[in-house]
Amino acid sequence: MEIGLRIRLPRDRISVPVARHVVRSAIDEIGVTAECADDIEVALSEACTNVLMHAGPGAIYDVRLDLDDERCVLRIIDLGRGFDLAALPDTRPLPEEERGRGLPLMSSLVDRVRFESKPEIGTVVHLEKRLVYDHARRLRQG
Repeated sequence: MEIGLRIRLPRDRISVPVARHVVRSAIDEIGVTAECADDIEVALSEACTNVLMHAGPGAIYDVRLDLDDERCVLRIIDLGRGFDLAALPDTRPLPEEERGRGLPLMSSLVDRVRFESKPEIGTVVHLEKRLVYDHARRLRQG
């Protein structure tokens, strides 16, 4: 089975739960475990929130979901100012800091995180995760 979805969203706070809901619904329908779906959902939320906070100009962004039997691939695409990944600090935030946790969190939840960023063109965040299925649930659905 293969599922491909593209969602174009306004760059505002209401778009994050919309993106989460659409992606979570697709993932739930194919019968992955709750833990696997939760990881994908939280990583997606972090990537979308980074667009809202850091992308710069641009009224919209896209979320693209590709599911096959083995993996989930998400691409979060903005048309903002881009950034230099090498220039970001390579340290984790202190416990009392509220910001700076998104990239380490995404990396801990999915198998692969990759960025393509070009100044004044935008950024694509690639998130990939191997799917883990709840086989008992899939039997009940089938």
